[in-house]
Amino acid sequence: MRREFSAGGVLVRRMAGRRWVAAIRPGGKPDGVWALPKGLIEGESAAATALREIEEETGCRGESLGKLGDLRYVYTLHGERIFKVVSFFLVRYTGGRIGDIPPEFRKEVAEARWLPLDAAPRLLAYKGERDMAEKALMMLAAGAPS
Repeated sequence: MRREFSAGGVLVRRMAGRRWVAAIRPGGKPDGVWALPKGLIEGESAAATALREIEEETGCRGESLGKLGDLRYVYTLHGERIFKVVSFFLVRYTGGRIGDIPPEFRKEVAEARWLPLDAAPRLLAYKGERDMAEKALMMLAAGAPS
């Protein structure tokens, strides 16, 4: 079985007294299918991959506040089973504009927007990513800076 390693982030920003998370609608997915930015590790650390993928897929930059955890699952592509590990990081927003996605990544991402972080555990489409948003809420409630 082939193995893949990816990384992504829960990019958090404070606006109008509330915390928000950057979410994407992957290309080809219907309206309302929200996910966290993530992608394959390409010769860099998992944390660096998460920051790169966030910028490529949302147009925003951030700094890692630490690892949230790993998701592990198996999927099938062209008849081949692939074991995948995705490492997620809590990331504090430092700049950029949501949706300002470079043209070469527009095929991967149909839309990017800020969602209320406290609603992310029910708005994100994938259970593992909802769990990561919940972990981010808990880390921030415990005093992680945002």
